[in-house]
Amino acid sequence: MSYCIVIPNYNHTVVIDKLLGDLGAYNLAVIMVNDGSDADSAAFMQTLADKYDYLTLVNHRHNQGKGAAVQTGLRCANGLGFSHAIQVDADGQHDITDINKLVALSQAQPHKLISGQPIYNESVPKHRYYARYLTHVWVWIETLSFDIKDTMCGFRVYPLAETLGLLAKNNNIGQYMAFDTEIMVRLYWDGVTTTFLPTKVNYPENGVSHFRLWEDNVAISWMHTRLVFGMLKRLPQLLCRKLRT
Repeated sequence: MSYCIVIPNYNHTVVIDKLLGDLGAYNLAVIMVNDGSDADSAAFMQTLADKYDYLTLVNHRHNQGKGAAVQTGLRCANGLGFSHAIQVDADGQHDITDINKLVALSQAQPHKLISGQPIYNESVPKHRYYARYLTHVWVWIETLSFDIKDTMCGFRVYPLAETLGLLAKNNNIGQYMAFDTEIMVRLYWDGVTTTFLPTKVNYPENGVSHFRLWEDNVAISWMHTRLVFGMLKRLPQLLCRKLRT
């Protein structure tokens, strides 16, 4: 088992240098995917790649979305021979001191998805906090289970064989903000359950959100529509699974 870190990055420059410096303490390779950032941000990311010898920078020519950037990072990690990839967001929200706990859980359960379960402080925007509960309800319906505690935290450990196998047979998985939720639900359908680790989440005062109010809300609604129909196709399987547990 071998681990690396994957960071999707679209124009996040404020805290990324400090984040990368702090990640160096974990002696893990870092793959950062520049998702079509503007020229100044891209140039800054290149200086970071020159500065940190454990950082591999992968560039998208055009912005493709967070989900697409994560998928590129996972495929790169697999190509470099890693078995697992730790996703960390570029905006400084995550408590990276929990990385060792995530890895320990993954080592004990190597075929599971390991995910942070957010513990919020007063910095969380209220509309985001309450909107998560609507997503939770949809996910409970789509899985016929309360096992999934949170699907929107971008601090997680992917088992690469299982995740890339799923992506290979599903070429319509969301490319933008819906990805984090959809991949977790579809992995659950494939028998890859998730273990959750409570972890602190902080929204920096100078943080930048790339959530597209109209486009991403439409994409998320369409994703849940597809997942509900997917659940109906798998209804006998999910019911049998529920009865066994």
